[in-house]
Amino acid sequence: MLQNVPLLSILIWFPIVGAIIVAFFRKPEQARAARIIAIMVSVISLILCAVMYLYFDTSSGNMQFVEHAQWIPSIKINYSLGVDGISMPLVVLTCFTTLLVVMATWTMVQAKVAQYLAAFLITQGAIVGVFCALDAMLFYFFWEAMLIPMYLSIGIWGMERRAYAAIKFFIYTFMGSALLLVALLYLRMHSGTFDILSYYHLKIGLKVQILVFLAFLVAFAIKIPMWPVHTWLPDAHTEAPVGGSVVLAALMLKLGGYGFFRFSLPIVPDACRYLEWLMIALSLIAIVYIGLVAIAQTDMKKLIAYSSVAHMGFVTLGCFMLYLVVSRTGSVLDANLGLEGAMVQMISHAFGSGAMFLAFGILYQQLHTRYISDFGGIAVSMPIFSAFFMVFAMSNVGLPGTSGFVGEFMVILSTFKASFWVTFFAASTLLIGAAYTLWMYKRVFFGPVKSERIAQLQDIRGVDILIFVLLTVAVVWIGIYPHSLLNVMHATIANLVQISLQSHLG
Repeated sequence: MLQNVPLLSILIWFPIVGAIIVAFFRKPEQARAARIIAIMVSVISLILCAVMYLYFDTSSGNMQFVEHAQWIPSIKINYSLGVDGISMPLVVLTCFTTLLVVMATWTMVQAKVAQYLAAFLITQGAIVGVFCALDAMLFYFFWEAMLIPMYLSIGIWGMERRAYAAIKFFIYTFMGSALLLVALLYLRMHSGTFDILSYYHLKIGLKVQILVFLAFLVAFAIKIPMWPVHTWLPDAHTEAPVGGSVVLAALMLKLGGYGFFRFSLPIVPDACRYLEWLMIALSLIAIVYIGLVAIAQTDMKKLIAYSSVAHMGFVTLGCFMLYLVVSRTGSVLDANLGLEGAMVQMISHAFGSGAMFLAFGILYQQLHTRYISDFGGIAVSMPIFSAFFMVFAMSNVGLPGTSGFVGEFMVILSTFKASFWVTFFAASTLLIGAAYTLWMYKRVFFGPVKSERIAQLQDIRGVDILIFVLLTVAVVWIGIYPHSLLNVMHATIANLVQISLQSHLG
C-alpha cells in the first residue's frame, strides 16, 4: 500500500515548499520562527525516509516507490521517480545531513537566517531529486537546480574570498554539466526516449561509447572531484559557510560517484572496460598524491578539503576495478565487494568529513582563524569537543570499529587478488591519512595553550552536543554493524555488476 503513496515527490517538494514559507520570516526578530519551521520540515522529511527505508524490499534490485507522470509529452519528457539499493541510502543521507545543517544554525548563523535555511532546504529537495530521477531530463533539471542555492550560500554567507570561490565553483560544475547534457541528448536521439533505465540495453559502437564516457567523466569527475579537476573544491570549502562545507562534503561530492554507478558503468560498459586503466590511475593519484598535498596544508579547513578528495578516490577505485577484478580472479563476488565498498565509502565519508567541517565551524566561530599554527592546547578548555573530534579523526584515518574503516577495507580486499600494486598504493592511505589527520589533531588540540583566547574557549553544549552525538552514533553504528547498510545494496549492486559486465557494442 505504501508503494502507491508519492513518498519521493513529497521528499523532493516538501522541503522546497518549506523553504518558501521559511523565506517569509526574514526579519531578525523572526529568526527563531524560521529555525523552528525548518527543523520541523527536516524532521518530517527524515521520518518519511525512515518509513520508506523500513518498507524497502532488500531482496529486489529493481526500482521501488516508482512514480510516473507525463511532463512534456511533445518531446517525451516524463516525471519519473524511483529508488533502488544505490539511491535509497543516499536519499536518507541527504535528509539526515540537512537536519544537522539546520540544527547547527541555532549557534553558528546569525545573519539572514531565514534565507540561509531556505537555501539549504531547496538544496535538499534538488539533491533528493537527482538521486530519484529516472528520466534523463528530470535528472538534469535537478542536477542544475541544486547549483543555484549552493552558489548563493557560498557567495552570501562565505568568507573573505567568497565571490571568487562561488564563481569558480559555478564555472567548473556548469562546464561539466554542459557535456553531461550533450551525452544525454545523444542517448535520447539514439534510443528515442529519456528513460534512463532503457539506456542500459542500448547497443552503441565503442568509439561512440568512449565519447559518451568522456562526457560523463568530465561531469562526474568535477563533482567528486577527481584529480586534476579538483582545484575548485579547496577554494569552495575554504570560503563556504559551515552549512555549505557540510553539504559539499556530505552530499554534493556523492553526486559524482552516483553518476558513475547510475550512468557510466551500466550504459557504456565497454568504454569503462577500455579506459579502466585511466580511472584506476586517476583514483590512485587522488589517494596518494592528494593525501601528500593534505599533509603540507597549514589551513585546517583546506586540509579537511584535500582529505575529502583523497578519500573519494576509493569510490572511483572501487567502481572501475570491476573489470580488472573479474578478468584476473573470475569472481563476480569480489567485484560486488568493491562496488559495495565504494558505496559504503560514500556514506562514511559524509559522516566523517561533514562532522569535521561542523567541528571546524565551532572553532572558527570563537577564534576566527583557519590556520593550524594559531591553535594549540584546545583539549584543555574544550575536552568534550576534543573527544568528539577524536572519534571523527579516527574515522578519517580508517580505524577499525568506525565507518571509515569499512568502505576502504572492502575496496582494498576486492583489489587484493587482482593487483598487488594497486592494492599497495591504495593501502598507503592508511599511512598518509594517519599522518595528516593525527598530526593536525596533535597541533590543534594538544601542546601548550598558545593564547588567552584559547584558554577562554567555551566547550560545546546543548544543540552542538546533540549534533555530534548523532554523528558519532552513525560513525560507530556503520563501523560495528555495516550489514544494516550493506543489506540494502546487495541485490542492486549484483544487478549493476551483471549489466556492467555485458557488452553493449552494436
